Amino acid sequence: MTESGLKVVDAFDLDAEVRSLLRPQETAEDKQGRQHRLPRYFYEVPSHDAAREIRLTPQFGLNEFLLVDLKEAQRLRNYPRYVPCAVRLLAFYLQRLREAVATPLHIAVNGGYRSPAHRLSIGATPHMWGTAVDLYRVGSVVLRDQNSIETYNRVAEELSDDWWVMPYGHEIGKADDHMHLDLGYVTLVPREINEDGQEAPQQVPRFAFEERRRGDRRGWPTEPVTIAHPGGAGAHGPHPDDGDPDEPRSGS
Repeated sequence: MTESGLKVVDAFDLDAEVRSLLRPQETAEDKQGRQHRLPRYFYEVPSHDAAREIRLTPQFGLNEFLLVDLKEAQRLRNYPRYVPCAVRLLAFYLQRLREAVATPLHIAVNGGYRSPAHRLSIGATPHMWGTAVDLYRVGSVVLRDQNSIETYNRVAEELSDDWWVMPYGHEIGKADDHMHLDLGYVTLVPREINEDGQEAPQQVPRFAFEERRRGDRRGWPTEPVTIAHPGGAGAHGPHPDDGDPDEPRSGS
């Protein structure tokens, strides 16, 4: 990843084939008959190596949300690849869950972002917004029985009301061999991109590079910060990049 950060693109300015597969700003109908507008702004991932290098959180790489098989359109499996910007929000919540269970979370193939052209994208599903995830394993526990799924479902439910946790079961709308979490039909517009309202390809493609948000990328002190507490004692807060050296550096 360059020092300027992730590249944000307006999907209306992508080539015609990609644009037809991503369907920016078109509406999709969910199972309840409600209409939802598809994402317009995407991160552009230039290569497989870049996908592996890009960290959305300390323990989740962008590549983990791009795991698809032949059910995804061929063009969208080739680089550069595109993922809705809201995937960053999903990664934030998964990082909180990762910290709560204190063990890696394993995302299933086709369990992250799915384009509208994906064979499993029947109607509107938050996977098409990059805001849904299917987990098949938590640490060494394979999620294929009621006890394991409901145990970790409860952890996720207690962690936040912001996401929907699919209940265990064999019927449609339930899961019996994985754990499904989603934030709904959320879109994210990074502050660096210009929303001009022109929903058509432009002669000059619209894009921007996200600024680095982390303090250590902006020349902030890299030494632990001393925090003053009542009573005069100081405490050293951890540096943003610090972590348990024995912990893995990815969600899986």
